[in-house]
Amino acid sequence: MKINPYLTFNGDCKAALAFYAKVLHGEIVMMMTYADAPAGMPVSPESRDKVMHGRLTVGDQVLMGSDAPEGRYQPAQGVSVTLNVETAEEAERIYDALSAGGTVHMKLEETFWAKRFAMFADRYGTAWMINCEKPHMG
Repeated sequence: MKINPYLTFNGDCKAALAFYAKVLHGEIVMMMTYADAPAGMPVSPESRDKVMHGRLTVGDQVLMGSDAPEGRYQPAQGVSVTLNVETAEEAERIYDALSAGGTVHMKLEETFWAKRFAMFADRYGTAWMINCEKPHMG
């Protein structure tokens, strides 16, 4: 079993997934708009070019997302996508890119458990945590 985050956006899913693919060195393997829906499914003209389902792969990990149907978007609360990285340099690269234009809740810094750790929401409203753990003391 794998657990995959599914993010919901307010009309900017395509831009967000493209941005995440670039920053995380991933690949968008599927992008379906509401216009691609089967005949007979009600789709408003405003929704036609919005994303019904998108899937981004990063290695063997999957991040999925879509634009909420018209009038049904609600920002996510109480959840973050966590990136566990191997090096402080990778943490810094990703943090600099993803946090730009967003809201930083805890800047990227060393903690008692991590070489680097940060919490922030990106420009699309997605909450992220970046964690680069220190070797376990034992």
